Formats: sequence, C-alpha cells, structure tokens
Amino acid sequence: MQYLLMIYSAQGAGPEYGTPEFGKLMTGYQTMTAEARDNNVMEGGEPLQGIETATTVRVRNGKTEITDGPFAETKEQLGGYYLLNCKDLDEALSYAAKIPTAEFGSIEVRPIWDMTSVSE
Repeated sequence: MQYLLMIYSAQGAGPEYGTPEFGKLMTGYQTMTAEARDNNVMEGGEPLQGIETATTVRVRNGKTEITDGPFAETKEQLGGYYLLNCKDLDEALSYAAKIPTAEFGSIEVRPIWDMTSVSE
C-alpha cells in the first residue's frame, strides 16, 4: 500500500543552513532515503522550495481566488514528502520516525486512496 509521509516544521525550527548541525540533518535524510530505496519501498520524494514561493488557489461561489503563501494559517509548513509503498501502516510509521525533521517538526502519514478501485 502506498503512504505519503509529509514533513512539517516551523520556519527556523531546524538547524541553520551551513552549520554542522545542518550537515547532520542532511546526513540523516540521506540515510533514511538510502534505507527506503534499499528496501524497495521508495516511490518518490522531494523537498519543497520555501513558503515564499507558494501560491494557493481556492474557488468560492464560482470565483477563483489566488493568494500568496501556503494554504493554512499555521506556523508549521509542508517542507517535503516521501511516497513509500509499505506492507502496512506500521512499516510506514517506522520510516516516518526516521525522518530527521520528526525531532523538531512533525510527519503526517496518510495512505494513498487507490482510485482505480472506485466504481462510477
């Protein structure tokens, strides 16, 4: 089953770019990614650019509204994701716990809805 692991943290909550702590964070990501690839559960994943590049689209009463920034009014922002094909939720959760940002942010794990099984 496919699971999307969404990586959230508040801006500035993690180590600062260029510091040794940031290097450790990146090494942690490389280790987790390598493990998921080696175990053949990795189907995709990418970091996202900063929230200053985000644009949100809403349609209300037939009118399209476009605003700068992420969709939610929250301090935590989506920073990236992994798409994994795991045997069950427990396996997906074990990978989520290995994502370094879990130490200062949060990882939301959600199963992908297989729309091929939905009949009209």
